[in-house]
Order: sequence, then C-alpha cells, then structure tokens
Amino acid sequence: MSRSPSFSLKQEPNSKLDPKNLRQWVVAFCAIRFDLEQGQVIEECYPPGCVSQDEELEIAFSSFPDSVSQHQNRSSIHDCIFFFRFRRQENVLVGNISSSESVEGGGGEEKDDIPQRKSSSTRKNTGSKYLYGYVFNRQRHDERLKRGGEQKSVVILSHSPYSSVFRPVLQILGPLFFDIGKKALEHMASYVSMWPAPILGKLMELPIGNASLKVNLPPAHSLQLENGFFSDESASSMAPFLPTNQSVPQGLFHDADLFGTFRGILLQLWVLWELLIIGEPILIIAPTPPQCCEAVAGLVSLVAPLLCSVDFRPYFTIHDRDFAQLNSLSEGDTFPPMVLGVTNLFFLKALKNIPHIVSVGSPAPNSSRQSLAPRASFAGRSMGRPEGFGFQQLSLRRFSPTNLLNSVKLRRDGPLCLMTEHKEAIWSTYAAVTKPDTSILNRLIDAGVSSRVEESMSVVNNEILRRHFLELTTNFLAPFGPYLRTTTPIEGTSPFVDPPPLPLFNANEFITTLSARGPGKFLSKRMRTNWLDLYRRFLKGQNFMPWFQRRRLVAEQEQHRLWKQARIRTDIKRFIPGMLELEVVDSFNAIEKHLLGELQLLQCGKVSEDSAAVCQKLKGDLQAVFNVLPTDMQQLLLLNPERASLVQGDLELPKNPESKSSWW
Repeated sequence: MSRSPSFSLKQEPNSKLDPKNLRQWVVAFCAIRFDLEQGQVIEECYPPGCVSQDEELEIAFSSFPDSVSQHQNRSSIHDCIFFFRFRRQENVLVGNISSSESVEGGGGEEKDDIPQRKSSSTRKNTGSKYLYGYVFNRQRHDERLKRGGEQKSVVILSHSPYSSVFRPVLQILGPLFFDIGKKALEHMASYVSMWPAPILGKLMELPIGNASLKVNLPPAHSLQLENGFFSDESASSMAPFLPTNQSVPQGLFHDADLFGTFRGILLQLWVLWELLIIGEPILIIAPTPPQCCEAVAGLVSLVAPLLCSVDFRPYFTIHDRDFAQLNSLSEGDTFPPMVLGVTNLFFLKALKNIPHIVSVGSPAPNSSRQSLAPRASFAGRSMGRPEGFGFQQLSLRRFSPTNLLNSVKLRRDGPLCLMTEHKEAIWSTYAAVTKPDTSILNRLIDAGVSSRVEESMSVVNNEILRRHFLELTTNFLAPFGPYLRTTTPIEGTSPFVDPPPLPLFNANEFITTLSARGPGKFLSKRMRTNWLDLYRRFLKGQNFMPWFQRRRLVAEQEQHRLWKQARIRTDIKRFIPGMLELEVVDSFNAIEKHLLGELQLLQCGKVSEDSAAVCQKLKGDLQAVFNVLPTDMQQLLLLNPERASLVQGDLELPKNPESKSSWW
C-alpha cells in the first residue's frame, strides 16, 4: 500500500518531542530486522529506554509471521498489518480463579473492592498490565539475498487498544520508514506528541503533517483499569440499555470485520458469543497473523457493551513467556480463561487442554497449507497493498444439509485435520443456550465477486451483526439493572442526608428471582429452556465481577452527583421549621461531611467549575443549621477552632479531617 497522496513531509514538525504527551498515546516506535544469523534484531527504538531488554526480545519475536504462515509466492514485496498483546514483566499470568467466587458466598454481602495484583516494578507511568504492539511487516523477495529475501517490521507500542488509530498511522508510517529510515519514527513521534489527550468514546481529529485522521476511540467502560474508574466514565455508558447512536463505539475493536472474518462459520457466532460471555478459553487458528488477530478482535467486540476481562492475545507465539506455563499444564488441568490467536499449528499439539478451537481465514495462494475449497484469499491482494484489518473477498456460504454433513465430518476428524488441510470450523463440546438468529443471517448481503461492492456490502453486514449482538448482550445484562439503579431525593424530603445505598447483590437470590420472572421477551425467543444455566456460568466466570463492580462504582458516583445537585438547588431553611432537634443535629453532621468532602477535593486539585459555589452554598447551609441549635451545643461546637472556621471564618480545609468525630 502506498501512502495517502494527501500526506507530505515537506512540513516537518514545528515543535520538539513532548515525552509526557506522547505517552498518552504511544510508548515507543520500533524498527525490527530479521537477521539470518542473529534472529530478530531491534534496529531502532524511539524514544529509547522505554522497555526492558526482555520485553524488547518478546516484542521482536512477536513482530514477524511464523515461518509456516509466511507467503510462498514470488511477489517482490508483500506488506501486512497486524497487532499483538503481551503481559508486562511485573505482572503474573492470570490463573484459573473465578472472578465471582465472592459473589456465591458471603451470605449475600457484597465485596466492593475489585482484587488487584500489586506490581513490584518501579517503572513509572506503565499504567497497564499489558502492552500492545501494532506491526507493519514487509517481506521483500530478492534472489540476490540469502534465502531469497528479507523481512523488516515497524512497530508502534502502546498501552491502549486503539486499533482504529494505529492502523491508519501504520499505513503512513510503514512505507515512509522504508523511504527515509529512522527520521520517519522521529517525525511521527513528534506529531503524536502534539495530539490532544485521548477522549474515550468520542470522534477525534488527529493531525499528521498535512493530513488528518478522524477516528473513534473505544468507550471508557470497555477498558481495563487498575484502580477506580475513568473520570469521564458516566452512567450514560452503563448497561443495560441499547444506545440510540450506533455510530458511537460501544466496546473494543468496534471496527473489526465480523462478517469477513467469520463468514465461513456464521452459524457458530452465537456459540462464540456465549463462550466469551462466560469466559471460556478459546484457541483461534488462522493462516496469517492479520487473519488471526482480526478474528480475536472480532470475537472480543461481540460482547460489547460488557467489559471483557478475559485475557486475549491477538497474535500468540511460542516465544511468549506465558507459553511455557500453558504448555506445562497436565492432562485434566483447567486451562486459564484466555483467547489465543495463533498461526502455528504446533499449538494444536502443545495446548491439548484448551477445550474450544476455532479455525478461520483462508491460506495465501501457493502457500504450504491447502484450503478445503477454492476461495479468494485474504492475503491475495494487489501488489503493495497491505493485508490486515480489512475485508475478505469470500463468497457467502449457503446453509444447506450438505454443509451440515460437512460439519459432522469435521467434528469427527477433530482439529488435527488442520495439519493437512485448512478448514473453517469450530471444535467444541459446549452446548449453546442461544439459538442462531436466522432472521439476522437472512438479512446479510452476498455481494458476489466484485471487490468494490464486496467491501461496501461487508460494511453493511458488519453493522447488522454488530447491532444484533449489541442488542443481545444488552438484553442479557438487563436483569442486573435493579442493582445499578440510582435514586434521587423524593420531592419534599431533605437532600442533606446520605443517599440510600444501592441494593446488595446475592447470586443465589438473583437466580431465584430471575427464574420466577423469566429472561424477557427478547431472550425468550432466542434461548432454549436451559437459559438459566448461562446466567449461572456467567456469574462464576471471569467477566461478571469486574463488570458488575465497575458498574456499581459508576452508579454510586452518578448517585452522588445527583444528590449533590439537589443540595445545591435546595434551600435548607425550608426544612428547618419542621425538624426535630435530633434531625437538626443529623443535618448539621451531614452538611459538614459534604463540605469537608468538597474541600478535600479542592486540596487534591480536583476542581470543577462550580467547586467554589458548592462550598459557599454548603457553608451557608451549615451556618443556617448551626444558628438554630441550642446555645450550649453551639458553644461546645465552637470550642474546636477547625469547626469554628467552617461556621464563622473563611473556607479552609482542616489539617486533619479524619478527626471530626472527636469534635463532639
């Protein structure tokens, strides 16, 4: 693929690199060469010193196709784009531990703290447990070179799953690097460092030279967090309800090509949706890295708006440090919840314990793998145009008894049949609860063989599929709505007391209530009679507890905001005449606590536009309540100088706000 004709480097960056701003988007830009004697060698890493030597090695190994997936044709140049994800060194591989064990037990008590693994690393601003690598790989055939060619990769390292951003960046940066070398990395780093901070879930315009990228970032509720939640994550992103604006992304990898990737196994999409919902381990096999990483991304996108907490690796190789641990699992051991995208068929023998195997994609022409039937290749592109993240030119497979018989034969042969012949299939003993929606499948458009029409029709088909699975997931999560519902002060009641807590969650009570009420009209048409088993598995799986506790935090924050607004709008003097003395004292304590909380935020630098007005309003309310207290109680309160400053003097944060309980 050539660079966009509108892009030019005549105008070089007019400012120096800002490392802090750059790190909001990118950790580093790397150039890696495959050397016949030394193996993978990182030639450039800019800015330098951003990753450890061990991480450099892992990045280098993950930035090239496996030998078995390389193209065997004699084209002079082949470009491809893919991405990988690996665990940073300070983190430990997630084991086979249910994320919702605390839900099943505990006598109905809810645990509000999401378990976090502590990091012993002293590296600053790492933020994420994982690092993403976005790769532009070029294979150049030249008979004059050893082995008849060479390979190089340009890699963008980032903490964030912004494939919608880094794919077009690579389409510019990759060819540019092969034109002007290291200077391309430095220029791109300077441009990126001038970008504004990421605005999650929004359309952003990002300038690069005289060009501009318009990209949608994934929403805050789809990204993993170490602690707390994003400041811009609001209740508006909270399932369960179906968003009205479908152009706004609702999860990770919203631009993944669902239709093109899973076209040969469309009937199995509902099985894959369930497997990911309940957090089952899945091995995805494809002929090339772009195809396997697109399949993993598409699968993760199926469960939006659910937060996907299953560890996913778009392109996994035997050089990944976690492979040794996975390979050491004995027969009968439970495989950890992971989605692995691979191209090396060795994994079929090495990872025997993984219960669900999916084969997708189409081999390149003249490759060492044979396909089941003649098909247009995902890799067979026009010269110079990179494979990856795009649309496959495949004919829509018709649903017929013949295909059903072929599926039975594939199950009988098992996944090892892929060693001799590539086939699109799924091998799993899981009995799905959700029935394939044939009305959705019948709406999909078969564009025939025209590549231009094919691409536009794939866009339409992707929208149909994504809308359906978004609606399916939203309705599946709907029964948890009562536990995430916020309240506002009832008309005529005082908002100066603490709001009621959200309802406590107990798994057994939830299942009992749901069984009596039913799954709802949407799901009852699409699920079998054992639909309750899917909820039981979901509660015990990897995805439920992180999603639920995240939603609870957001709901509590939203409720705090609503009650805060009510306190600003309400005149406390309206309620004082009807209060008993004890209620007056309780109101004083509540207002004082809210005022101290606002002052504490000011001290921490968390200032909003109305912070000063809120503090002044609360101080006025505190003084109004103080004035109606008995004289002896007023005198007792004024003995404490810090409290006296709240009702008489300037607004200053007490040196020790925790000591207010001793003021009485």
